[in-house]
Amino acid sequence: MDFPLARQRFYQEINQPDEQIDLAKAALYLAQEEYPDLDPEDYLNALDTLATEVAERLPGTRYPLRIIQTINQYLYEDLGFTGNAEQYYDPRNSYLNQVIDRRTGIPITLSLVYLEVAQRLDFPMVGVGMPGHFMIRPAIEEMQIFVDPFHKGETMFAEDCQERLSEIYGRPMELRPEFMEPVGSRYFLARMLTNLKAIYLSQGDADKTLAMVDRILLLFPEAPGERRDRGLLHYQLGQWREAYQDLQDYLEQQPGAQDSAAIEQLLRRIENKEE
Repeated sequence: MDFPLARQRFYQEINQPDEQIDLAKAALYLAQEEYPDLDPEDYLNALDTLATEVAERLPGTRYPLRIIQTINQYLYEDLGFTGNAEQYYDPRNSYLNQVIDRRTGIPITLSLVYLEVAQRLDFPMVGVGMPGHFMIRPAIEEMQIFVDPFHKGETMFAEDCQERLSEIYGRPMELRPEFMEPVGSRYFLARMLTNLKAIYLSQGDADKTLAMVDRILLLFPEAPGERRDRGLLHYQLGQWREAYQDLQDYLEQQPGAQDSAAIEQLLRRIENKEE
């Protein structure tokens, strides 16, 4: 099956070393499949403009906290960017073009806007993929502060992150060191796609869910859970040959999986359908 042009561009962008992946471009190619008229250059230019406007507001001495304060002032106070708490699961919150146009999104897409602006100011930041939430921090090892783009760029320390994590889960949560580790570009994109996968799955849209899983597997071809899920989606869509291949691959990857009996039963059903 031929991939759409946007999918091909997405694949080309991610098919290079992680540190060379342009996150904004990859995210826009992801969005281009949903919005075929989208011109990625328009949104890359919009990010350039945001950064230029912030640069003009920066004081002569670029202290890290002053840079963060200036970005926050411009994005949240002047432009009105905000976390979309009321319609959190609106898929538009997960597409970079829509986040820029509507000035609202979820933690990971607002983090992406923030990261891209900071990068253009020569103030590199990295994503931090806490469970249930996404934040960023300066890529300066000795600076252990965190920025929450969903909450107007609130600056936090580790103990604040512990509180936020417990708030999200509604119970005391241990802030493990791995929760605060910087994430690479592939993980960042996979997390965006996983959000969209969950949204489309909850909406019962198997075709769009499948498109998300396909791209997660472009990022992480060996992900067994995604291989299984793609097989189940193919099965749901009556695509027996593709379903059989994915489910068989899954069992080969995970021979002792807890759901292996159920998957084997599905494989037998597919064999009966194809006879």
